[in-house]
Formats: sequence, C-alpha cells, structure tokens
Amino acid sequence: MGRKTQISKEMILEAAYELLEEGGIGAVAIKAIAARLNCSTQPVSWHFGSMPELKKELFRYSQIQLYGGLQAKMQGKEAVEAFFVSGLHYISNACDHPNVFKFICVDDPMETIGERVGGDSTIFSKQFDAEAVEMLAAQYNASPEAIGEIVRDTVIYTHGLALMMGYDSYRLPKKEACKMMYNMGTKLLKGIGYEPTYDFETIAGKYL
Repeated sequence: MGRKTQISKEMILEAAYELLEEGGIGAVAIKAIAARLNCSTQPVSWHFGSMPELKKELFRYSQIQLYGGLQAKMQGKEAVEAFFVSGLHYISNACDHPNVFKFICVDDPMETIGERVGGDSTIFSKQFDAEAVEMLAAQYNASPEAIGEIVRDTVIYTHGLALMMGYDSYRLPKKEACKMMYNMGTKLLKGIGYEPTYDFETIAGKYL
C-alpha cells in the first residue's frame, strides 16, 4: 500500500492562492482547497483551525507573492527610476493578478480576514513610501516635506489607476496605464527641478 502524501501548510496556501487567483476570495473555501489537493478537509482544519485563520495566512502569503520581489527590483537604482519601478510593479499586479490585488489592496480586511492588518497604518505610511521620500530628498537636495507631497500625490494617482485596472469594464492596456502613471510622476517631480534623463519607453522596455 502506497504511503499517503503529507499535506503541508505550504501546499494548502498554494492551493488557496490558486483558487484566489481564479475566482477571488469567494472561491476560497476549505472544501474547495481539499478538492484541489485531492484530500479530506482534515489537514486544512488541522493546520489553520478555521477559515478566518486561513484567510489571515493567505493575506500575508499573497502579499509576499505580489510584492516580495519589489525591493530587489528597486535596489541599486537611481532614486527616480526606483520610484517608477514601484509604480509599474503596483499597476502590473492589478492587471496580471486582479483577484489577488483586490484581496490585499481593495477589500476591507475587517470583512475578509476579521482584523485591520497593519494596525492603523494607511497607504501613505507604507515603508516603500518613506524610502522613496528619503531617496528623492537626498538626490535632489529638496525638503522631505516637499518630496513627501509629490510621493503622496503620485501614490494616490497610481492607486486610482490600479483600481481601474482591476476591473475589466474600466481597464486600459497595461502599458498605457503605466505611461499615465509615469507622466504624472514626472510632471510632479519637475517641481523640484527634476528633468527626465530617459523616456517612458526606456523604462517600459526594462520592466514591462
């Protein structure tokens, strides 16, 4: 008699993530995960205890899947390029993984996982924003306050574009949406003396 496959926590999260990608958070259920893994519901319940606990783990797992490689993409880049890389990455995720993007960036975590992930932080207090402000302020000898406003406004614009791209009825071609983000960021950065040293096609060719 063959040995039964050990169902690990990682395998369950991978299956849940696949279901999330395909049908949104409403498609993620213990029975559906068990069916995907061709096992009983017992391993899922044993590892996570309940659906809310599984969703909490899936939320963190999904964040890593979508944004875990962002810092590596930004590392070693000139400040403005790194800033645009983060925006391209954000919009690309909304286009390429709309259901996952909605789960972690649009849905109310109080409704989906039962708690406010990150406490009282907002989109304006994310670490990559603070890093962008520090990098740009140092490079252009501008005040953190002035840079902070530019970063804030670019993030708001980028998030709005990403929200539109997550829904088919409002979707533009991905490259067009990314170009809109780039143009807006460039326009705002010109207020601190920034003059582009490369055009959007150069950025798109490297990262899209």
